[in-house]
Amino acid sequence: MRNSFFFILFSFLFSLSSCNSDFLPKPKAYLSLEYPKKKYENLTLERPYYFDIQENTLIIDEANNWLKIQYPNLKASVDITYKPIKNNLEALLIDAEKLVFKHAVKAEQIIPKDFLNYEKRVFGSMYEITGNAASNLQFHLTDSTHHFIKGALYFYAKPNYDSILPAVDYIKKDILQLIETLEWKK
Repeated sequence: MRNSFFFILFSFLFSLSSCNSDFLPKPKAYLSLEYPKKKYENLTLERPYYFDIQENTLIIDEANNWLKIQYPNLKASVDITYKPIKNNLEALLIDAEKLVFKHAVKAEQIIPKDFLNYEKRVFGSMYEITGNAASNLQFHLTDSTHHFIKGALYFYAKPNYDSILPAVDYIKKDILQLIETLEWKK
């Protein structure tokens, strides 16, 4: 009986002393990235289109009115292809959608967003592809009669969505600026 009294007393005192401080696990460290402030300028290359691009990017002129917008510090690029429409708008749209849904195997989700600007005759869609896909943002734009542009964001690294998400968000703002300022040359 005496042993059980000491056992109960010891258990009671132990439980009181163990409740004095809350145990909180230390959070994991997160990488703090700083991105340059955004400042835009007009695309200066001769193309059947023009739009605003961020000043701290490298523009690589490619054949057939294609171009590559490189982000050297982020090891990324937005690859833009241009095709004139010659009674083939439906085929161009199908090809653009195929390229997007080719990433469905690795994607967790594909989020479409449509753009309509009747004043500038710019119509299109942007697709945000979440997950470890090779391209996390893709878009296509057209005037529906003469011009068709397709663009895709690529990183020069193994896709790890959690790691590149801040960079994707940073470049997404530039792509939205591109879409909103796009105009076709007559």
